[in-house]
Amino acid sequence: MITSGHLAEIESPQLTAARVFSLIAPELKLIEQEFERQARSNIQVISYIGDYLRASGGKRVRPALTVLATYAAGGDGARHNAIRMAAVMEMLHTATLVHDDIIDNAGTRRSHASINSRFGNQTAVLMGDWLYMSAFETSLAERSLPILDILTTVTRKMTEGELLQLTMLGRADVTEEQYFDILLRKTAYLFSACCEIGALLGATAGEEARRALRDYGLNLGAAFQLVDDLLDFTATEDVLGKAAGADLLEGKLTLPLLLLLEQEPSRRAEAQAIMRAGNYDKITRASLLRAAEATGALKQARAAAVEYATAARDALNVLSPSKYRDALSSLPTFILERES
Repeated sequence: MITSGHLAEIESPQLTAARVFSLIAPELKLIEQEFERQARSNIQVISYIGDYLRASGGKRVRPALTVLATYAAGGDGARHNAIRMAAVMEMLHTATLVHDDIIDNAGTRRSHASINSRFGNQTAVLMGDWLYMSAFETSLAERSLPILDILTTVTRKMTEGELLQLTMLGRADVTEEQYFDILLRKTAYLFSACCEIGALLGATAGEEARRALRDYGLNLGAAFQLVDDLLDFTATEDVLGKAAGADLLEGKLTLPLLLLLEQEPSRRAEAQAIMRAGNYDKITRASLLRAAEATGALKQARAAAVEYATAARDALNVLSPSKYRDALSSLPTFILERES
């Protein structure tokens, strides 16, 4: 969790997470209904898995961003096209999670059995593909080349990020530049796409607002993933709803450990041994956490998250004042404070 000292660096009136989401509660309900409709199929197994995925929940941050950005750009987030595109963004996100869990051989997701562990890898691969194609099919209803361009670009970047990460698995010599390149591709560009599409759906948004919301989403997404990586390093499995410390066991170096290894290169062999063994039997997770705290690596990683969160909030300054801009401005703090 980010400390109050770091939160103090974000100086603006903040809405609570509950108030942000209650602001668009009717729209979120419509998005759930639209997601259910889009995930429906006359193929029984697809409908069954679609229901399972939706029931497993999620914060719905990405569709919420699409709706809030639409409103902040002067549009109507309750209109069917905004609801439809918000559901599309959640479907794209869900597809990436399904494929990521296969690659990572993850057993749980949001405290539920992952699709691959419950239904098998073959079914999970095909379900992820179906979600991608259904999302694109639904987006065609907009008849908007700019929106399709954003969706194809972000899907390519996410796939590139996954492939880049695969080339780095099991390596203890990953650089910060490589880490951030993967982070932006795998997470931040989708946040950016949600906000930019919201800007396009806005009634009065010009190029400046579109650029501002695109930059806001990119920085917010980077902060989100940095916090996610910190939580994997510091939180418990009960809090996360999935295995804690799993990133290193899966062969991934995240920023807290990367910064630790920069300061104590002798620990690279330890990290390599953990990745090779796939467990913390010989070198405990607690010992790495203590070292990261002692060297300031955790503090540095938290500071990076705050920097991106602050940049996200600052990007909104060009937008006209509204309760929706205030809600977007509050989300960076919500992300920094989250514990799961």
